[in-house]
Amino acid sequence: MTRSHTLWIKQPLAVFTANDEDADGGILIRDGKIVELVGGRAVPQLEYDEVYDASESVLLPGLINIHHHFYQTLTRAYPPALNKRLFPWLKTLYPVWAGLNEDSIRISSVLAMAELMLSGCTTASDHHYVFPDGLENAIDIQFAVAREMDMRVHLTRGSMSLGEEQGGLPPQITVQTADEILADSERLIQAYHQVEEGAMQRLALAPCSPFSVSESLMKESASMAHKYGVRLHTHLAETEDENNFCLQHFGMRPVDYLESCGWMSDKVWLAHGIYFNDEEVGRLGQAGVGICHCPSSNMILASGICRGIELEQAGCPVGIGVDGSASNDHSNLMAEVRQALLIQRLRYQADEVSHLDVLRWVTKGSAACLGRDDIGEIAVGKQADLALFKLNELRFSGAGDPLAALILCGAEKADRVMIQGRWRVIDGRLQGMDLSSLMGEHHHLAMLLQK
Repeated sequence: MTRSHTLWIKQPLAVFTANDEDADGGILIRDGKIVELVGGRAVPQLEYDEVYDASESVLLPGLINIHHHFYQTLTRAYPPALNKRLFPWLKTLYPVWAGLNEDSIRISSVLAMAELMLSGCTTASDHHYVFPDGLENAIDIQFAVAREMDMRVHLTRGSMSLGEEQGGLPPQITVQTADEILADSERLIQAYHQVEEGAMQRLALAPCSPFSVSESLMKESASMAHKYGVRLHTHLAETEDENNFCLQHFGMRPVDYLESCGWMSDKVWLAHGIYFNDEEVGRLGQAGVGICHCPSSNMILASGICRGIELEQAGCPVGIGVDGSASNDHSNLMAEVRQALLIQRLRYQADEVSHLDVLRWVTKGSAACLGRDDIGEIAVGKQADLALFKLNELRFSGAGDPLAALILCGAEKADRVMIQGRWRVIDGRLQGMDLSSLMGEHHHLAMLLQK
């Protein structure tokens, strides 16, 4: 029997394991998993076949993006939507997004995943909720792209059923009936959701928001998720306008509405989670509901600041997402980690939130929001999803602490990225992809969509 190939990523400049394990001497990778941590300046106990010299690299668990809208890469800096609050911003863009087709979904997904991977991201969750006629297979297209790119994904079957005629925000052309949504949700779960350890593709159910889906769809989605053992995701408490909408239409605040629909569970993660009061923070923490902090989007739309430290202390897993590229206007996850630190420093004191906190959120915290204990850490038995960064740019010159330098000096581009033991980025280049051709096709489709 032939012994499996083993790689030693040797003696990194610095390492963040997300769990206080000692891996200063590096790690050994075999069959897509981490099989040994090498402490200090020691040598491995296991035999190895290949060495990668990481002495100039900062080694991290692969970064995990838990909220995105890939299709929105096609409407970055869209002039009519600039300088608007969330609700008018959405109403400006909904009619544009109604023009999405199969080609635009495919190319926007490729570009978003490429941008994420180049920034050190190894797992991405996308929230797609726009299904105009002819685009019923949007999630199928995204899973196909993820397989082609060897990227680990948690795609969500988003939905909108509450159009303007029913008192919702979206135009009727962008919504589906509850029966259509639930039937397709069940189909996608059965076709794509992998339950095994190390799964490369999973599915969650994701009614878009309280102002775009019916109460019955929220409840039926929760029931289906429980039946099939998948997770639930939605936007919640992003703005005060949303709070007011819930009070006006449901007679309760968003968290009360969430609970009334059967969503107060550790199988749920929420995007944004800004406008919670103290009592709601406690209830969410007690239930173990995950929160995705989306700092750049919240800054661009002037939505507010997530109560990250208090939510985590209350018991909520906290992770990070870049959010849509129409409200962030990029998909760079490492850049988002820096934004998370900076905006949290506007809510908390400098000694209350550190670069290690935001690194934990984008790795172990994001994994917990997705219900994963096999990614997000550097430890024996975990998936070999890794990001390596070099500090060889002008911005890093003179930096003393390599881990702090990644965040404070503004790292943006990974030197190497590994997913399930396979190098996907080498020397800052995404393997097997012509980025110039990709950008040309993407920009062409974006301009057609925006006409």
